[in-house]
Parts: sequence; C-alpha cells; structure tokens
Amino acid sequence: MATGTARVTGTARATGMAQAADTARAADAAAEVGSGEAGFDSGRAGGARGGRLRRTLLASLVAAAVIVPVSAAASAQAPAPAPAVFAEGAPPQSRYAANRDNIAEAVRMARDADRSGRADRLRAMAAAGTAQFLAFDGRGGGRAVEVFGELETADRIAVLVPGSDTTLDTYERFRSGAVALQQRLQAGHARTAVVAWLGYDTPGTVSTTVLTAGRADEAAAELGPFLDRLRDMAAPGARLSLLCHSYGSVVCARTVTGAAVGDVVLFGSPGTGAGSARELPTTARVWAGRGGADWIADVPHVRLGRVGFGTDPVDPAFGARAFAAGPGGHSDYLKPGTRSLDALAAIVLGDAPAGEAGHA
Repeated sequence: MATGTARVTGTARATGMAQAADTARAADAAAEVGSGEAGFDSGRAGGARGGRLRRTLLASLVAAAVIVPVSAAASAQAPAPAPAVFAEGAPPQSRYAANRDNIAEAVRMARDADRSGRADRLRAMAAAGTAQFLAFDGRGGGRAVEVFGELETADRIAVLVPGSDTTLDTYERFRSGAVALQQRLQAGHARTAVVAWLGYDTPGTVSTTVLTAGRADEAAAELGPFLDRLRDMAAPGARLSLLCHSYGSVVCARTVTGAAVGDVVLFGSPGTGAGSARELPTTARVWAGRGGADWIADVPHVRLGRVGFGTDPVDPAFGARAFAAGPGGHSDYLKPGTRSLDALAAIVLGDAPAGEAGHA
C-alpha cells in the first residue's frame, strides 16, 4: 500500500513539475509579449517592476502545480447519489424536499464508505430537516444552492457567490456568512432572502486554476441562467443583488445579468479581468470594497497573458462605487457586527452605505 501511494505521489509530483514548467514558460512569454498591456514601463524602473511581478506570479504557479496534483492524488472522492432532476418551473418547496432526501442518501453513502467526516458535515447541512436547498450535488467537492428566508415572498434577494476553497467540506463557514447576512437584512426589512450559491467547482487557493478565469467562465455560464430562474421564483418585481467574494468576483464579472439584478458587489477581489466597471456585462450598479487587513491587497493587479486579473476594483480608475468595508481581513466581510456586513446589507436593501464614493 505504501509503495502504491509513493508511486502515485511521485507521478503526481513529476506531472506537477512538468505543468509548472509549461505554465511558467507560457506566463513568461506572455509577459514579454504583453508587457505593454500589463502596464509595465519600458525604462529600467518599469522593467525591474515587471520582473518582480512576473517572478511573483511564476513562483505561485510552480508551487501550485507541484502541491495540488500531490494532494489530489492522495484524496479519495466521497460517494454520493446523482443530483435530483426537476421539471422546468418546479416550485421551491418541491425542490427543498427532494434535496433533503438527496442529502440524507449522501449521508448514508458517505457513512458506508467510512467517510465519517463528510457524513457529519452533510448531516449538519441537513439542519434537522428544515434546510432549503434549491440544488444539491454531493459528488466530489460538491455543489449546493441554499435559501435563507421565504423566497416566494421576498422582494429583496442577495445572492452570495463564494471564492476559492469553498466545497461541501468547508460549507459551514459559507453558510455562516449567509445566515449572518439574512439576520442583518431581516432587522431592516422583513421580505428578504439570501441565496448561498455554491453552484460551481471553486478553485483551490494554492492552484494554477485560481490565477486564471477558466473556472469563472464555466461558473458564469451557470450563474446567469440561475438568476433568471430565481427571479421567477421570487415575489413579482423582486430586486436581486449579487454579492461576490474573492474569486467569486471574477465569476460575477463574467456573468450576464438581467434587469432584475440591481447591484453587483465585489469584495476581497483579486481583480475581475476587466479594465473598468463599464466593461462588465451588466446594467447594475457596481460596487467594490476591501477590508483594511485583507491580504488580497498584496496580490499583483496585473495580467500576463491569461494569468492574473488586472485592475484592482477598489482603484478609482476602475469606476465602481466604493463602500467602506472596515478593518477586517479576507474572511471577515460577513461576520456579525462588522462595518462590512452593515454596508453589504444596506446595498441589498437599496440604501446608501456609509463611505460611498464614486460611480460606476
């Protein structure tokens, strides 16, 4: 058994090294060809700065390509049933009931496969039979779309789009943020709902995928149609807000939104791949905020070919409406009692949050 594991790990490491070399060469070539687009100066100072940024990105790529295949090779996928299938226009209540049954079956299968950790986390998601999931897929990292509040009567709906490393195994922290937001919204307006949309395969924080828009493009193709269906499930004339954290902001920046989406909020964002808010495929107001202790501020806001996401959304040049996000860190935006949570709730409710500045 040890020999087999060693062989798999060694193969994965070799594969990762090869991927790292290939990706590094591609990014290096892109930096040479596209240095003007990335904003590098042609003089000595600009060249040094470009070199530092390129080395930072390439170091991340090399580490990711080696680490991720090894960890992936060592972890088995948890078994689960196929997701429930619904007819077009199926009401939320029927979806909730079917997905509760699906989660219960996923718990049983995980337990039978000696995956007690996954079974315990799924059991917690079931919330004693009261959870409201519009969608659930327990296979692999998993997907889930959960509603907090009464969707059919809500006229203000916040859709949370998470960033990297959000899976069924880390779902509780995502859910906690959704619950905190719903409680804050309820304090100001009764007819509200929050939708926690884990509707895509999020990239790992330490991975090559987190540095490109590939996962975001796939997610945006799912999120746009979902928003249209969500509008039809809610109260007539309901106003939707997209709240997009970290890599989730890359997803939202690629999502075509209809007239029902009034606000797109980017927080803890590494960039969007767009040069300005006006380039986003939405007519909604675009907001951006970042906590004072958020490490994402230190990520180079450049693009080297397909690597990186360019202009910082909190940069006035991006053209988003700025909101004050307080002193918190990268995972603090939805914590109860924070200035960032107050600001996000105000945007969803159609109020002007404290610290607003600029216009998209």
